[in-house]
Amino acid sequence: MNMIRRAILSLVAAASVLVAAPSYSLGAYQHEEPDSQQRPPGDDPVRELNLSPEQREQVRAIREQLQAERAAINQRLRETNRALEEALDADSPDESLVEQRLRDVAVAQGAAMRMRVLSEVRIRRVLTPEQLNTLRTLRQNARSLKRERQRDNMEMRRQERVDRQRGQPNRRNGLGPLFPRRGGQQERIRP
Repeated sequence: MNMIRRAILSLVAAASVLVAAPSYSLGAYQHEEPDSQQRPPGDDPVRELNLSPEQREQVRAIREQLQAERAAINQRLRETNRALEEALDADSPDESLVEQRLRDVAVAQGAAMRMRVLSEVRIRRVLTPEQLNTLRTLRQNARSLKRERQRDNMEMRRQERVDRQRGQPNRRNGLGPLFPRRGGQQERIRP
């Protein structure tokens, strides 16, 4: 299930690049620049897809068709989240009310996901097989980059924990602890 969710989210990410791209960015690259002036790969995914003017217009039309529905779905999602927060913030939260609010949020999130996926499907119909392959490659590169960043962040946090335990300055600000521990005292975590 988690894999399916990741796959859908990656589709959504690519769709959002195409769907949420400002109109001018889809139409701004009608002329070709010399190779020496081109942006590095991965800098502009829309440009790397090399959309034709007709495709740009079709993507724009898809965005415009779905704009009102997307706005209504997003408004509903905000309202259901707000209602859930209110139910949770009550002095003595009613469990059945919280359950109902959770179901409402889940339905709204499902509608938002459905809208993003349908947008993706409609946009994919506009793309050529070569563009679809480019899109897949861009997604794979983005996933790899994200995994790499997560690994780097995890390693940095692990190293900072080790440094704290040793009383060494951290990598973020270069400051050591104000009151270094003495003689193997354990650091207390306060709630």
